[in-house]
Amino acid sequence: MDYQSLIYVDGNGLTMPDGHLVKCALGRGGIGPKSGEGDGITPVGTWPMRRFHYRADRIQKPITGLEGRAIAPDDGWCDASDHPDYNRLVKLPFPHSHEKMWREDRLYDLVIELGYNDDPVIPAGGSAIFMHVARPDFSPTEGCVALPIEDLNKLIGHCGPGTQLVIRC
Repeated sequence: MDYQSLIYVDGNGLTMPDGHLVKCALGRGGIGPKSGEGDGITPVGTWPMRRFHYRADRIQKPITGLEGRAIAPDDGWCDASDHPDYNRLVKLPFPHSHEKMWREDRLYDLVIELGYNDDPVIPAGGSAIFMHVARPDFSPTEGCVALPIEDLNKLIGHCGPGTQLVIRC
Protein backbone atom coordinates (compact mmCIF):
# COMPACT_ATOMS: atom_id res chain seq x y z
CA MET A 1 0.00 0.00 0.00
CA ASP A 2 1.11 3.55 -0.64
CA TYR A 3 1.30 5.44 2.61
CA GLN A 4 0.77 9.16 2.91
CA SER A 5 4.01 10.96 3.73
CA LEU A 6 2.44 14.17 5.07
CA ILE A 7 -0.90 14.80 6.80
CA TYR A 8 -1.90 18.45 7.32
CA VAL A 9 -3.87 20.02 10.15
CA ASP A 10 -4.64 23.64 10.94
CA GLY A 11 -7.34 25.66 12.66
CA ASN A 12 -9.83 24.67 9.92
CA GLY A 13 -9.41 20.91 10.39
CA LEU A 14 -7.39 17.95 9.15
CA THR A 15 -6.98 17.22 5.45
CA MET A 16 -7.59 13.52 4.83
CA PRO A 17 -5.50 11.68 2.21
CA ASP A 18 -8.45 11.89 -0.23
CA GLY A 19 -8.34 15.68 0.09
CA HIS A 20 -11.47 16.33 2.13
CA LEU A 21 -11.33 18.35 5.31
CA VAL A 22 -12.56 16.81 8.58
CA LYS A 23 -13.31 18.56 11.82
CA CYS A 24 -10.85 18.03 14.66
CA ALA A 25 -10.31 19.31 18.17
CA LEU A 26 -7.07 21.08 19.02
CA GLY A 27 -5.47 22.38 22.20
CA ARG A 28 -7.28 24.86 24.42
CA GLY A 29 -4.30 27.21 23.88
CA GLY A 30 -4.58 27.06 20.08
CA ILE A 31 -1.79 26.21 17.63
CA GLY A 32 1.65 27.73 18.14
CA PRO A 33 5.05 27.24 19.70
CA LYS A 34 4.76 25.37 22.99
CA SER A 35 5.82 27.30 26.05
CA GLY A 36 6.01 24.23 28.27
CA GLU A 37 4.20 21.45 30.05
CA GLY A 38 0.51 22.11 30.61
CA ASP A 39 0.18 25.15 28.32
CA GLY A 40 -2.62 23.53 26.27
CA ILE A 41 -0.96 24.46 22.97
CA THR A 42 -0.99 22.16 19.94
CA PRO A 43 2.62 22.48 18.76
CA VAL A 44 3.20 23.97 15.33
CA GLY A 45 5.68 21.93 13.29
CA THR A 46 6.16 18.62 11.52
CA TRP A 47 5.98 15.58 13.78
CA PRO A 48 6.59 11.94 12.87
CA MET A 49 3.90 9.41 13.69
CA ARG A 50 5.82 7.02 15.94
CA ARG A 51 3.36 4.23 16.75
CA PHE A 52 -0.23 3.61 17.73
CA HIS A 53 -1.91 2.33 20.89
CA TYR A 54 -5.41 0.87 20.99
CA ARG A 55 -7.94 -0.66 23.39
CA ALA A 56 -8.21 -4.24 22.15
CA ASP A 57 -11.22 -4.81 24.40
CA ARG A 58 -13.12 -2.06 22.52
CA ILE A 59 -11.84 -1.88 18.94
CA GLN A 60 -10.11 -4.14 16.44
CA LYS A 61 -6.44 -3.64 15.74
CA PRO A 62 -6.21 -1.07 12.95
CA ILE A 63 -4.82 -2.04 9.58
CA THR A 64 -1.90 0.32 9.12
CA GLY A 65 1.78 0.50 8.32
CA LEU A 66 2.54 1.98 11.73
CA GLU A 67 3.83 -0.17 14.55
CA GLY A 68 1.33 -0.58 17.34
CA ARG A 69 0.38 -2.19 20.58
CA ALA A 70 -2.64 -2.90 22.71
CA ILE A 71 -3.08 -0.65 25.74
CA ALA A 72 -2.99 -2.48 29.07
CA PRO A 73 -4.80 -1.39 32.25
CA ASP A 74 -1.44 -0.59 33.88
CA ASP A 75 -0.20 1.72 31.10
CA GLY A 76 0.50 5.35 31.87
CA TRP A 77 2.36 8.26 30.32
CA CYS A 78 4.81 10.23 32.45
CA ASP A 79 4.24 13.99 32.54
CA ALA A 80 6.54 14.68 35.50
CA SER A 81 9.02 16.98 33.79
CA ASP A 82 11.78 16.32 36.33
CA HIS A 83 11.57 12.51 36.00
CA PRO A 84 13.90 10.46 33.73
CA ASP A 85 10.83 8.83 32.12
CA TYR A 86 9.26 12.19 31.19
CA ASN A 87 7.23 11.94 27.98
CA ARG A 88 7.47 8.15 27.96
CA LEU A 89 5.15 5.19 28.43
CA VAL A 90 5.33 3.91 32.02
CA LYS A 91 3.75 1.12 34.03
CA LEU A 92 1.31 1.88 36.83
CA PRO A 93 1.35 2.29 39.70
CA PHE A 94 3.79 5.10 39.03
CA PRO A 95 4.59 7.41 41.97
CA HIS A 96 5.14 10.52 39.83
CA SER A 97 2.77 12.67 37.77
CA HIS A 98 1.28 10.74 34.84
CA GLU A 99 -1.85 10.21 32.85
CA LYS A 100 -3.61 6.90 32.44
CA MET A 101 -3.73 5.38 28.98
CA TRP A 102 -6.57 2.99 29.94
CA ARG A 103 -9.48 5.47 30.06
CA GLU A 104 -13.20 5.10 30.57
CA ASP A 105 -14.10 8.10 28.38
CA ARG A 106 -12.95 6.30 25.19
CA LEU A 107 -10.62 9.16 24.14
CA TYR A 108 -7.66 6.78 24.06
CA ASP A 109 -9.42 3.85 22.39
CA LEU A 110 -7.09 4.69 19.47
CA VAL A 111 -4.02 6.89 19.91
CA ILE A 112 -1.24 7.80 17.51
CA GLU A 113 1.90 8.80 19.37
CA LEU A 114 3.55 11.82 17.75
CA GLY A 115 7.28 12.41 17.81
CA TYR A 116 7.03 15.66 19.74
CA ASN A 117 9.71 16.34 22.38
CA ASP A 118 11.01 12.80 22.24
CA ASP A 119 14.35 12.93 20.40
CA PRO A 120 15.77 14.26 22.63
CA VAL A 121 13.31 14.78 25.46
CA ILE A 122 13.57 18.30 26.88
CA PRO A 123 12.37 18.48 30.52
CA ALA A 124 9.13 20.54 30.79
CA GLY A 125 9.01 20.87 26.98
CA GLY A 126 5.63 19.20 26.69
CA SER A 127 4.48 15.62 26.83
CA ALA A 128 1.81 13.25 25.54
CA ILE A 129 1.17 15.05 22.25
CA PHE A 130 -1.04 12.50 20.53
CA MET A 131 -3.68 12.11 17.90
CA HIS A 132 -6.65 10.54 19.66
CA VAL A 133 -10.43 10.23 19.66
CA ALA A 134 -12.36 13.52 19.93
CA ARG A 135 -15.10 14.17 22.46
CA PRO A 136 -18.56 14.29 20.82
CA ASP A 137 -18.69 18.09 21.29
CA PHE A 138 -15.12 18.59 19.94
CA SER A 139 -14.13 20.39 23.14
CA PRO A 140 -10.46 21.42 23.24
CA THR A 141 -7.66 19.03 24.13
CA GLU A 142 -4.62 19.63 26.33
CA GLY A 143 -2.52 20.06 23.15
CA CYS A 144 -3.38 16.97 21.12
CA VAL A 145 -5.17 16.63 17.78
CA ALA A 146 -8.45 14.74 18.22
CA LEU A 147 -10.70 13.25 15.53
CA PRO A 148 -13.90 11.23 15.52
CA ILE A 149 -13.02 7.52 15.80
CA GLU A 150 -14.27 6.84 12.25
CA ASP A 151 -11.95 9.48 10.76
CA LEU A 152 -9.01 8.43 12.94
CA ASN A 153 -9.50 4.81 11.85
CA LYS A 154 -9.64 5.85 8.19
CA LEU A 155 -6.57 8.08 8.54
CA ILE A 156 -4.40 5.49 10.27
CA GLY A 157 -4.92 3.13 7.33
CA HIS A 158 -2.94 5.59 5.18
CA CYS A 159 -0.06 5.91 7.64
CA GLY A 160 3.18 4.01 7.71
CA PRO A 161 6.88 4.44 8.33
CA GLY A 162 7.79 8.01 7.49
CA THR A 163 4.28 9.49 7.80
CA GLN A 164 4.42 12.90 9.48
CA LEU A 165 1.76 15.23 10.82
CA VAL A 166 2.22 18.85 9.76
CA ILE A 167 0.56 21.23 12.23
CA ARG A 168 0.34 24.77 10.93
CA CYS A 169 -1.32 28.00 11.98
